Amino acid sequence: MNPFILLAIAIVSEVCGSSLLKLSNGFRRLYPSLGVVVGLGSAFYFLSLALQSISLGTAYAIWSGAGTALTAMVGVFFYKERLKRKKILGLLLIIGGVITLKLATGGTH
Repeated sequence: MNPFILLAIAIVSEVCGSSLLKLSNGFRRLYPSLGVVVGLGSAFYFLSLALQSISLGTAYAIWSGAGTALTAMVGVFFYKERLKRKKILGLLLIIGGVITLKLATGGTH
């Protein structure tokens, strides 16, 4: 399977797991807590598979940057967090950095 597809699955899994942390209420609610464990567990599993073909620095930068940006958007859309200009600028810088890293390195070893 394409390593960037594996990385995308890792990112989506991480976003799901991280987003459920808020609903887990400090791991006091069972189903959201299980979702956190499954989401983050799958994220690391698929990230490890992607790392077989993508360099560590590139994969981790894309995983963490895209995960951060998407998790922030989950906060805005699902948890009604405010989206201020500084947050938008920060998200655009993260996304720009991820794109630049991917284009500059080609993303593989």
